[in-house]
Amino acid sequence: MIRASIVGASGYAGGELLRLLLAHPEVEVAQITSETYAGQYAYFVHPNLRGQTGLQFNRLAELGACDLLFLGLPHNQAMDRIEDLATLAERIVDLSGDFRLRDPADYVRWYGREHPAPHWLERFVYGLPEVHRQALQGARYASGTGCNATVTVLALWPLYRRGLVEETVVEVKVGSSEGGNKASPASHHPERAGVVRSYSPVGHRHIAELIQELGIGPDEAGLHFSITSVGMVRGALATCHCFLRDEVAERDVWRMYREDYGDEPFIRLVRGRRGIHRYPEPKIISGANYCDIGFVVDTQPATGGGRQRLVVIAAIDNLMKGAAGNAVQTMNVMYGWPETLGLEFPGLHPI
Repeated sequence: MIRASIVGASGYAGGELLRLLLAHPEVEVAQITSETYAGQYAYFVHPNLRGQTGLQFNRLAELGACDLLFLGLPHNQAMDRIEDLATLAERIVDLSGDFRLRDPADYVRWYGREHPAPHWLERFVYGLPEVHRQALQGARYASGTGCNATVTVLALWPLYRRGLVEETVVEVKVGSSEGGNKASPASHHPERAGVVRSYSPVGHRHIAELIQELGIGPDEAGLHFSITSVGMVRGALATCHCFLRDEVAERDVWRMYREDYGDEPFIRLVRGRRGIHRYPEPKIISGANYCDIGFVVDTQPATGGGRQRLVVIAAIDNLMKGAAGNAVQTMNVMYGWPETLGLEFPGLHPI
C-alpha cells in the first residue's frame, strides 16, 4: 500500500479524487489540504463523503512526506512550488495545466506568464495512458490533462496519427463543474453549478494540448475549437467535424478505431442503429472513467472544395476521465497495478 496526499482537495476535482482514493485497495490517503477550509472535515465541503472519512483539511505548510502527491491547485501555482513539493514525495501527479506543455514558450502564449521552472517540463509525462502508456510506466512525474483536450484528443487520435485530417472544427459542450479558467464560476462557487453560460468561443488554452498531442504542425491547416457551457453539471461532449484528405468508407473508420482502441479498458465505441442511445451521451457515463466515441461518415455530396466530412462524437465525465479518474488511471500505470483498479464501475443511469 502507498500513502498519498492531495494538495488542493476542496475543489471539484480534488473531492472526486478523494472519493476514488478512499475506495482504492492500494492507497491510504495521508493528508488533504485547503487553505480556505483548514481544520474543517472533508465532508464539510464534500457532503457525499460524510461517514466515509474523518480526514480534516490541513494547510499546505503542514503537509508531511508521503509516497505520492496529487496536486489539485489552480493553474500557475504548482509551477512556483514544484521544487519544495518534490521533496515531499517520490512521485507526483499534477492535475493542473502547469506541466502539460513541453515548450516553455507555450506558457507565455496560453497561460499568460513565463514558466518559472522550465527544466521541470521534460520530467513530466503527459498523463493520458491511451497515448503515453509506455512512458508512464514507472514514471515519477505525470501531468494531468485538460478535460476538453482529453475528450478531443481521444476522439481524433486514430485519424491524426494516420495523417487523414486536413481541417477540423470542434465544438465541446461542457457541464458547469468544469473549472477551466479564472472566469469559471463553478471553480470556487459550487452553489452556482447549474449556471448555463457561454464559455470560450475562441482561444481556449486546451488548444495548446491538442496541437502538441495530435502533432499539428504550424504550417498545417487549422484546428478550430470552441467551448460552450450547457445545462448539465457533469460532462463534456465533443462534436468534431473532420474534413479529410482522402475519402474513407465507414468500415475503414471502424477498423482504425478498433485497431487503436480495441484493448483499451476505458474507451468504448458507440454506434447504434436502433434505440434512443445511438451516439455517445455524457449523462450515460456520469461518475465513470469511460470515454465513449462514435462517428458518422457524411455521405452527402461534398462541399467546400470537395472534401469528405467525418463527424466524430466523444463523451466523458469531465471530473472523471477529464480529471480525477484519469489521474487514478495514470497512477495505476505508474505503479504497475491493473489499470482499472479502483475504477471498476459503470456510469449512472438514469440521471
